[in-house]
Amino acid sequence: MKQSKSTRRRGIVLTIAGLKRLQAAILAMEKVQNNGERFTLEDLGDRMSVSTKTLNRLWSLNTGVDQKTLKLCFSAFNLELQREDYSILSEPNNSESRSYLLSLDTEEKKISPLLSLDSFATQHHNQLENLWSYPDGPVALDSPFYVERPPIEELVYREIIQPGCVIRIRAPREMGKSSLVLRLLAFAQMQGYRPVNLNCKQIDANCLTDLNKLLRSFCWQIATELGIDPKLDENWHEEIGCKLSCSLYLQSYLLKQSQSPVVLVLNDVDRFFEYPQIAEEFFGLLRSWYEEARQDTNLQKLRLVVVYSTEVYVSLDINRSPFNIGLPIRLPEFTEHQVEYLAQRHGLDWTSSKQVTQLMSLVGGHPALIRIALYYLCCQGITLEELIQEAMANGGIYRYHLWRHWAILQENSNLVKAYVEVMTAKQSISLNPIYAHKLESLGLITYEGDRILPRCELYRSYFKKQLCVPEFEYESLQKRA
Repeated sequence: MKQSKSTRRRGIVLTIAGLKRLQAAILAMEKVQNNGERFTLEDLGDRMSVSTKTLNRLWSLNTGVDQKTLKLCFSAFNLELQREDYSILSEPNNSESRSYLLSLDTEEKKISPLLSLDSFATQHHNQLENLWSYPDGPVALDSPFYVERPPIEELVYREIIQPGCVIRIRAPREMGKSSLVLRLLAFAQMQGYRPVNLNCKQIDANCLTDLNKLLRSFCWQIATELGIDPKLDENWHEEIGCKLSCSLYLQSYLLKQSQSPVVLVLNDVDRFFEYPQIAEEFFGLLRSWYEEARQDTNLQKLRLVVVYSTEVYVSLDINRSPFNIGLPIRLPEFTEHQVEYLAQRHGLDWTSSKQVTQLMSLVGGHPALIRIALYYLCCQGITLEELIQEAMANGGIYRYHLWRHWAILQENSNLVKAYVEVMTAKQSISLNPIYAHKLESLGLITYEGDRILPRCELYRSYFKKQLCVPEFEYESLQKRA
C-alpha cells in the first residue's frame, strides 16, 4: 500500500542498552573532537542531521521515531544500529504503522499486529508487568503508559540546557508532575548533567522555624546527592549570616567542584507556604541565585526546577519571589485524544469516542483517575458501565482515593465549609484565598472563568453526599470497609 508523503512513520524507541551505547559514543567523540566539552542539543542535531525536536523524542525513551532516523543518529557516531538497540512501539488502530513496524525486522513478521491483551503479553513482557501494577506514583521511564502533553516536554528539555535557568512546574496532586520531573532528569543526565532531587516534605519541622538549620540541612542534602563531603562546619561562617554562608557554600564549594551543570529539583515547595517568614527568606535566596547567575559562571551551572501544587498564597515581595521568573509550566488534564491513546496502550479497542466520552464525563481528564479506570477495565474484569455506576453510587474503584481526600478535608473544618460553599454555589463565589489554594492543590476544584467548581462529576457526586452528613466520621467508614 502506497503511503502518503505527508505521513511520518514513527514506530521504534531506544532501549536502555541502545541509549547507553549511543551515549558512550557521544562522550568519546566529545573528548576527541570537543576537548571534553558537552555537545549542545543543536550540535548533536547538526551531526545527526535531525531536528532538536526529534532528538527530544529520542531521549524520552517513550515517543517513537522511525528506523531511518535512528540509523542516522547511530551512524553519526560510527555505530551500526543493532536489534537490541531499539524496541517496537505498537500503535493500535493504525494499519500503516502496524505494517511498517512488522517490516522492520524479519523477527517481527510473525507478530500479530493487533494489540489484544494476549498479544500484548506475548510481545511485551515488561509492558505487561507495568499493566498489572496498580497505577500509583510516577510513571516509570520505560512504561508504555506515559502520555506526553505537547509542547510541555519539549519546552522543559530546551530550557534545562540554558545556563542558570529556572523552571516552575505547577499542577494539583496526581496530575503528573513527578512523571515529568523523572523524564526531565533523565534528559539532563543524557546531557551529562548531575541531578539532585529533593523533597521538601522530608524536611524536619524544626528546620522550618529556624532558617540557619534549614539552609544547613539544604546544603548537606545537595552535597550528599552530588557525592561531595559536606564539610559544613569548615565552610559555614555564622558571622556573615546563614543566607550568605549558604550562597558561598553553593557557589565556591559545591558548584566549583562540579565540571557539569547541576539540576536541582525542589519538590513540594508548597510546604514553605505554611511558614511565611521562612518562605520569604528562602524563596528570596532562590531568586538571588537566578539573578546573580547572569554574571557568575559557577551559578550558571545551577539549573533550578521548582515543583508545587497551588498558586503562592503567602505574601512575597514581587522582586524577591522565584514564582515570577523562569519558564512557567502548568500541567493540564488529558484531552480526549490523549485518553483514547492511553486506552489503546492498555489494549482497549476504543475506536469510537463513545467510551472516552463516558469515562471523561465521570472523571474529566484527570490523569490518575483515568489510569485507575483503565487498570480496572483491563485487569479486573469490570465493564465501563459497571465502573461508572458503582463510582456514582459509592465511590466504586475510586473509594480509597476519595477516602484519602475526605480524611484531609475532615482535619480542617474551615476547609470542609469552603468545599460546601463550592458544592452549593449557583453562581460565582469568593472563597478565602488560603482555602481556595488548598482545595486546588488537592485537585478538588477547578476554575471556569470566575466560577469555582468541583473538578469532576465523581467529586461533585461523592462529596455532595458526604457533606450532607455533618457528623460523618472517616474512622467509622474505615471500620465498615
